[in-house]
Amino acid sequence: MHEPAYLVLEDGSIHEGVAFGAEADGLGEVVFNTSMTGYQEILTDPSYAGQLVTFTYPLIGNYGINPQDFESSRTQVSGLIVREHSDLPSHGRSDRTLHEFLESQGIPGIAEIDTRALTRRLRSQGVMLGAITISDPDAALRRLQDSPAYGDRDYVATVTAPEEYDWAAEDGDLENAEPRILVTDCGLKYSILRQLRRRGCRVTVVPAATPAEKLLAMKPSGILFSPGPGDPKMLDYVVDNTRKILGRVPVMGICLGHQIISRALGAETFKLKFGHRGGNHPVKDLADGRVYITAQNHGYAVSPEKLPSGLEVSHINLNDQTVEGFR
Repeated sequence: MHEPAYLVLEDGSIHEGVAFGAEADGLGEVVFNTSMTGYQEILTDPSYAGQLVTFTYPLIGNYGINPQDFESSRTQVSGLIVREHSDLPSHGRSDRTLHEFLESQGIPGIAEIDTRALTRRLRSQGVMLGAITISDPDAALRRLQDSPAYGDRDYVATVTAPEEYDWAAEDGDLENAEPRILVTDCGLKYSILRQLRRRGCRVTVVPAATPAEKLLAMKPSGILFSPGPGDPKMLDYVVDNTRKILGRVPVMGICLGHQIISRALGAETFKLKFGHRGGNHPVKDLADGRVYITAQNHGYAVSPEKLPSGLEVSHINLNDQTVEGFR
């Protein structure tokens, strides 16, 4: 628990800290999240696959881990970076510590890192590859230099459901419920499925590569393209399927799913310098001027200059004016 550990960044900087979680190395894109709570949901969100997550809030682990707040069946991050790690959780639902959870999942954590300085570095230079190691930091840097860029890998293929299934958790059997919604699993989290079921929908989850012909043959009332990890440019197989569906059934996309639909319609996407990750992002509805405070996690955005004719931007992020919705 108090063994030295190192955070090694792609720019060559090495930051010494203290290890917790699994005695293992973790390599991924270093990003930061500004949420004050919700670390369990973030750690188990498939959208964070392939990333080392830095929390800007200084104390993490103080309410432990509980059985109810998972967003998937396992940890999805490659590693966790914090200022202070608490191993004394105080919460009635907690059944294990954050350290115990990460250890059981084989995921390393590093504490006593100046997360404020790290966040400033990522904001000024942009997100970059990094590694958490308890061994030789110079060897970890060489591994980073030999590793592909985050955007050059198809992470959706690693997190999508292996086969279709009906979501029946918590809300009883809704086999004959209407409307029937298909959710294309690009890295979805459980809370999206819960919200659909609470609204009376029958929800069927399908793998990201499911052919358009099969999706249409299931006669859904609508198709939701889920959030997920990675660069949408790596997902031509999903984009091509989406293009065949458009105009034949109502569709909606969230985060990566929104970017997939945009590319299927002929728009372009680009990588944000440091992404939107946190629980306090202001988004303006351009139709009525309302501003919503939103929880976000995405590192790519739709280019407004390349939106095809017939599409219009409906929502923008007030922090950087990037597209948050279109119709």
